Amino acid sequence: MTAGTTVQAPDGTEVVLGEIGTRVLLENQRVRVWEVALEAGEAQGWHLHHNPYVVLCLATSPCHMDWLDGSAARELSETVGGSVYRPVSPIHMLTNDGDSPYLNRLIELLDLGEEAGGAPYDAAGITQQSGFDQPGEIPTKTVVDDPDVRVQHVTTAPGETYTWRTGPHPTLVIDLDLTNPTVTYLNPGDSHTLPIKPTQTNGFNLVELLYYAR
Repeated sequence: MTAGTTVQAPDGTEVVLGEIGTRVLLENQRVRVWEVALEAGEAQGWHLHHNPYVVLCLATSPCHMDWLDGSAARELSETVGGSVYRPVSPIHMLTNDGDSPYLNRLIELLDLGEEAGGAPYDAAGITQQSGFDQPGEIPTKTVVDDPDVRVQHVTTAPGETYTWRTGPHPTLVIDLDLTNPTVTYLNPGDSHTLPIKPTQTNGFNLVELLYYAR
């Protein structure tokens, strides 16, 4: 069931499904990255996920998730820089209950859903492990550690930068700076230097697609 499909709630009410995000920021044969933006009091339409997905929080506000099948609502309290990994789930909608905007990046893992069975990545000859080029301790925190994906939150001080080198599986770099929240997709073997920030920001999320390394 895709956006525009009409479904029926348990009470007989007809509901037209919407998109799972506000707009698409990046799409290729492996991932689709959405922005989900809700102003205070705003609700997202009913929608259905066809792919496992990763949620990365850029701006937080108390929210709750309703389920079309009548299941109990789920209260959400997210942290900027935090992340969750979710499987496909029943039809639901998200409402911002707070007084401030809510903003996230939602990454659909197409290879684990609608594109399952597609061509695998060609990582032949890539023997390096993923990680930063700089020696020593890097200011990172692992916020999701799953066999499918690993998400790290990286904080950089003003004027400071690090270079990430991707191993045999792709990585997405999500800039959490609300003045320029970019999304960068890295193929196996690619490298990316985090942009220097003149002032302290919310940092970056690194999303490694580990299922390619299995």
